[in-house]
Amino acid sequence: MNPEGNSKPAETAGERTVTLCDALKVWIRVALLSFGGPTGQIAVMHRILVEEKRWISESRFLHALNFCMLLPGPEAQQLATYIGWLLHRTKGGLLAGGLFVLPGFVCILALSLLYTEYGHVPIVVGLFYGLKPAIVAIVIDAVLRMARRTLKNHVMVLTTVTAFVAIFIFEMPFPVVIFSAAVVGFLGGRLRPDLFAVMRGHTAKEENEPVPEAIFAIARPSLKRSLAVAGVWLSLWIGPVAALWIWAGENNIYTQQALFFSKTAVVTFGGAYSVLAYMAQECVHTHHWLTASQMVDGLGMAETTPGPLIQVVQFVGYLGAYDQHGPLSPILAGIAGSLLATWVTFVPSFLWIFLGAPYVERLRDHAALRAALSVIGAAVVGVVLNLSIWFGLHVIFARVNEQRWGVIRLLVPDLSSIDLVALAINVFACLAMFQFKIGMGRTLFVSAILGICYQLVREVMWQTWTTSVAAVSTTSPVPSSCSWLKPMRVDTRSPDRQTTRRIKIGHSLPKRLLKN
Repeated sequence: MNPEGNSKPAETAGERTVTLCDALKVWIRVALLSFGGPTGQIAVMHRILVEEKRWISESRFLHALNFCMLLPGPEAQQLATYIGWLLHRTKGGLLAGGLFVLPGFVCILALSLLYTEYGHVPIVVGLFYGLKPAIVAIVIDAVLRMARRTLKNHVMVLTTVTAFVAIFIFEMPFPVVIFSAAVVGFLGGRLRPDLFAVMRGHTAKEENEPVPEAIFAIARPSLKRSLAVAGVWLSLWIGPVAALWIWAGENNIYTQQALFFSKTAVVTFGGAYSVLAYMAQECVHTHHWLTASQMVDGLGMAETTPGPLIQVVQFVGYLGAYDQHGPLSPILAGIAGSLLATWVTFVPSFLWIFLGAPYVERLRDHAALRAALSVIGAAVVGVVLNLSIWFGLHVIFARVNEQRWGVIRLLVPDLSSIDLVALAINVFACLAMFQFKIGMGRTLFVSAILGICYQLVREVMWQTWTTSVAAVSTTSPVPSSCSWLKPMRVDTRSPDRQTTRRIKIGHSLPKRLLKN
């Protein structure tokens, strides 16, 4: 009988090993089940790795999670990379982290092609139409969950309000908000740790490791190793960016995307929803790579496919390059932009893990650093609240105007442009998730079905109306009372030129790879 009371004898270090082949099978399973955003993905890893396989203890899992929460970037993907590194060093980290991203990349690339090439098909239009209001409900849910976890006292609440006002009313850049929060938290943690260091380390007792310590191939921290790791991964990250700058120039779309997504990889503390607010601010209003409606569509793709939520950068990169395709065809340019955005987003995550993991104990016990992260977390709640309002306005209303008084900016919706069907789907999604506790996947599925049904009904009614009118007159204008029947299209407008792209269907893909 072993100490835990199981009838199965305890395994010795020599008997209990995890091979790379075993890890490959498990990481594929984790990747295919990684729906539901960071919370759901972390829960999947906990269930499989801690409870089912017992490859890692509860305390070590929480220890790794604490470290990943310190880092910019997708925490769930970094946690997978960290545990893979614990088991098989660099090979294991690359395997776990790479497989975590791969299914989502393939799915979003396929959806991006479908989006731009067949965006006029009613089923595709209805799919995205139904998902958008549900996505707003999901972001609201994220705000509430983050607030419950973070806002422990009046200092944290004041930080959230300040961050929201700074970004929503004064349009302060996201990196400035996060950097200011970090400085305030670090200084406040030294003066009043009782008010600022609300983020505590987990206090789970150190239980007996179900997996012997011998299987963990942990590298010892050293200056030589740190320099080697930094050199390799900085070259993989910065090298392509520098090459694009030299070869294509700073105004090239690929150079701009490489620089922007590299910057987001450094400043995205607080998880995927925080970086989405930053991306919405920069990609829509500053770079004009896509419209607000397209940004919500991209989030819908990321929410309904496996992999990190931050994979939405792939869709942004695809659309930006698709519209500014230069000598390449739009499809090939979009694929290149998609690959580039993914590369410069996730390569830094491997750098943070492989470089910082050996020093994780020191980082975990640093009180001032915990205080800085506490204030950053509170600021992120305000940032994500801004995101939810921004998304909601652009989904529920067709026209949103800006009112400015000096440095103050307010978004004011045109009430006459309200979309009552989108509002109804949003209310349904909120009730399903908050009142009836229905899971995110089912809510999104039903919302998508509602959107598809609505678009199909509109299509049938429009065809019936146009046929009846054509039998009487071919020049009759569409009455305003019937204009709502006109079928909608997925928003594939160029944000710069604000014109609708005409997609030619029927050409084979190979003939479209190069511009005529």
